[in-house]
Amino acid sequence: MSEHRHPQTGQPVGAPVDTKPAARPGPVTLEGRYGRVERLSSLHAVSLWPQVKDADAIWTYIPDSGPFADEAAFRDWLARRVAAEDPYAYAIVDRDGHAVGTAALMNINPAMRVIEVGSIIYSPALQRTPLGTEAQYLLARYAFETLGYRRYEWKCNALNASSRRAALRYGFVFEGIFRQHMIRNGRNRDTAWFSIVDGEWPARKAAFERWLSPDNFDAAGRQIESLDRAADAGV
Repeated sequence: MSEHRHPQTGQPVGAPVDTKPAARPGPVTLEGRYGRVERLSSLHAVSLWPQVKDADAIWTYIPDSGPFADEAAFRDWLARRVAAEDPYAYAIVDRDGHAVGTAALMNINPAMRVIEVGSIIYSPALQRTPLGTEAQYLLARYAFETLGYRRYEWKCNALNASSRRAALRYGFVFEGIFRQHMIRNGRNRDTAWFSIVDGEWPARKAAFERWLSPDNFDAAGRQIESLDRAADAGV
């Protein structure tokens, strides 16, 4: 890392940065090979509710959400997410046009060019599929390349082992645990922090694209090379 000095005092200071603010997320459709990511709509409830209604475990670490007593309660919750500007929610839609999950861009700070991906809800139909990984690639690419963010964050309950594994698999760098960071649903939450910064994105992007290539899947749809190994191949 090169050293920068204050011109008057000589003290070490950070590198100069382009101070032009990043853009806020918008109602885009991000097309992929295995599906798409699009602005969440109340219309997505039709296909999303059957996917999530019996999957109680996906809600454990999502505050102020499910499991829901019935479809009406789920639709009320979804409508609040649709109306919010931060988190700005997206649906993850498969090739048949069915919503199978959601994710949001949140804690949006255009002036600092920092944004987080979170409120991630993957139904059983989306878990461990190419589309699940592709959705994360599409959102990260949008944040870095279209909106102009320089820091892309992932935060989760420190007890959420699956989320922590996912962050590392997607190429996020673990930064530490914020102890007693929140009170959620009347319980303590220590928060695990991860990030990708703009200088790391080209290598992460290349790893995603190697993994998502059709050549990386056999006739049964099983991966040939893991995302971790795809990342190592670009070193």
